[in-house]
Amino acid sequence: MQKILVINSKGGCGKTTIATNLASLYASSGIVTTLMDHDPQGSSSRWLKLRPADKVEIHAVDVCKRQAGHQTRAWHLRLPPDTQRVIMDAPAGITAQTLVSMIQSVDTILIPVLPSPIDIHSATHFIKDLLLIGNVRQRGIRVGVVANRVRRNNLVYKSLERFLHSLQLPFVTTLRDTQNYVHAFERGIGIHEMWDRRVEQDKVNWLPLLNWLEKRTTAHAVLRQKSS
Repeated sequence: MQKILVINSKGGCGKTTIATNLASLYASSGIVTTLMDHDPQGSSSRWLKLRPADKVEIHAVDVCKRQAGHQTRAWHLRLPPDTQRVIMDAPAGITAQTLVSMIQSVDTILIPVLPSPIDIHSATHFIKDLLLIGNVRQRGIRVGVVANRVRRNNLVYKSLERFLHSLQLPFVTTLRDTQNYVHAFERGIGIHEMWDRRVEQDKVNWLPLLNWLEKRTTAHAVLRQKSS
């Protein structure tokens, strides 16, 4: 089992978009997948409720759902025994204590960053907290950065690109700014489950991320299994 946490302290950077699309990619490739929604807004949970019955099931865990007495339902957090990938959609504005708690059992952290001065500034401070407070390197947790909602002809993208390359962390991939992700979300699917020519470039943009998350040979096997 591999646990992948999608997180950034700033809201609106596309954590849910990445979490839901990654979950659908794994599930549609025959990998038993669980999507854990840690965000009180419940966007990932709403997406799962929209998921068509003819699509491969993704096990849902609504971490924020409470019982009387405001205690998280422990039984609801149990994962299916055959789970192979767990995708965790983190909330925005998390405290240092919550950050430490969330990363204790994860293998990989993905940080989406938008190409704006505010987002770049916020990501800088969050990554420092992740490295210093979270001690991710000492814990052996892999951390990768994803440039999200990017328009390459935008001058701000160049600033984001320089910032990401300056980090001692992998700049994994760039996802473009497109309504394809919105249309997929509204249908409860991921872009890899869409067969429109207009999403082909978006699928290509996910390849570096998949190759980074998995061994290269495994990533190619996943794609071959999906296309067969």
